[in-house]
Amino acid sequence: MREIKVPVTRIEGHGLITIVLGRDRKVSRARFHVTEGRGFERFCQGRTLWEMPGITARICGICPVSHLLCSAKAGDAILAVRPPHPADKLRRLMNLGQFVESHALSFFHLSSPDLILGWDSDPKARNVFGLAAAHPQLALDGIRLRAYGQEIISALGEKRVHPAWAVPGGVRAPLTPAARDRLAAKLPEAMRIAQDALSLYEDTMGNWADEVATFGNFPSLFMSLVGEEGAWEHYEGRIRFVDAERRIVADGLDPARYPEYIGEAVEGWSYLKFPYFQRDGYPDGLYRVGPLARLNCCDRIGTRRADEALGRFRSIAGGKAVTSSFHYHYARLIEIVAALERVEAYLDDPEILSPRVRAEAGVNELEGVGVHEAPRGTLFHHYWVNEDGILERVNLIVSTGHNNLAMNRTVAQIAHHYLDGAKVTEGLLNRLEGGIRAYDPCLSCSVHAAGRMPLRVVLVGPDGEVLDEKVRDA
Repeated sequence: MREIKVPVTRIEGHGLITIVLGRDRKVSRARFHVTEGRGFERFCQGRTLWEMPGITARICGICPVSHLLCSAKAGDAILAVRPPHPADKLRRLMNLGQFVESHALSFFHLSSPDLILGWDSDPKARNVFGLAAAHPQLALDGIRLRAYGQEIISALGEKRVHPAWAVPGGVRAPLTPAARDRLAAKLPEAMRIAQDALSLYEDTMGNWADEVATFGNFPSLFMSLVGEEGAWEHYEGRIRFVDAERRIVADGLDPARYPEYIGEAVEGWSYLKFPYFQRDGYPDGLYRVGPLARLNCCDRIGTRRADEALGRFRSIAGGKAVTSSFHYHYARLIEIVAALERVEAYLDDPEILSPRVRAEAGVNELEGVGVHEAPRGTLFHHYWVNEDGILERVNLIVSTGHNNLAMNRTVAQIAHHYLDGAKVTEGLLNRLEGGIRAYDPCLSCSVHAAGRMPLRVVLVGPDGEVLDEKVRDA
């Protein structure tokens, strides 16, 4: 038996890929390990309910808004209140800003060097600096689009990272007229960039037929929230599962009752939990979440430009579910367009300037679940409190956790296709990396975003002899 180990660091935290070869030099096993413990579920115990949005936002420096809003929604459930309509709209607006910011980071900074420069291009240039040299306008557009999403967040929460703004019952402050006008003035440029990027992907995706076929291309279930009449949803709604044929497997599920249909398994070789669809058991109950799942689950998006793009997206699978995880990139770009169209609608809504943004209440329930769609997928915050609002127990299912089984299968599929069992190549390293990055996992997504991912791969023979080794610095 031979084993290849690939440290993965250009994601949220630290990960490791191991590929085990049999004596026939064929892949017998491939795994994606998350090699650090998060700990938030334990050290949040004993904190107050009202502290939780600010604390859990620190889970991630790239998508703090996701945890901020989801935690506040769990607080709403414990207070047994519905935030005022203006607060609900403002929370949605901030989440849309997070979608734009996060998806722009993933596509322009982390993935476009591979997609535009080529998977087998010179690794010295295959990074954001090489992209800027070869395509300066594209690199500049990525910076501007991400900055627009960040500006939406800071206009509401006063800062771009870890804003202490959403609270149980609503939000701390409304949007000001001046901030609304600034956001409205910059929206046309953001939309132009998003549509240009979408056209670029559609025009070039034919270059990557081999990657489309092998980067997580397998039938599975998909899960997301959907809104009324099956509309694309990013903040609330009911849970829907569809299969690879886009047939609805389960619909109208109450998000607060997720333990009835989502199980959580653990393995001794990873700190990341393995959620699964309980009906099918573990590990057969594999499902995917995130942009690809949301577009597969919804019946429509509900805005003109995004629905037109959704039609083109679905045509590549003949109306069935798009099953290649490579097309997470495609789905992200469509969601940026959808988010900007909805941002425009909210900026035109005078109610977002209302000062009525918080419902006041005390602890009325001893348990509450917050659920919404983070850029990377469905996010669950489940809190148990005492009569004083002190946290006694916490359960979090992060978006990346839902995709854990799928990421492991993706790594195996790529290894089977590209590894010949004799030598570790740069192309293999980059494609393993790209297969995981297609999911944009939250384990620090921006780590080493300015350069290459440092990797060390060792091919070890059955007697422990090092047969091949490749080290790549950042």
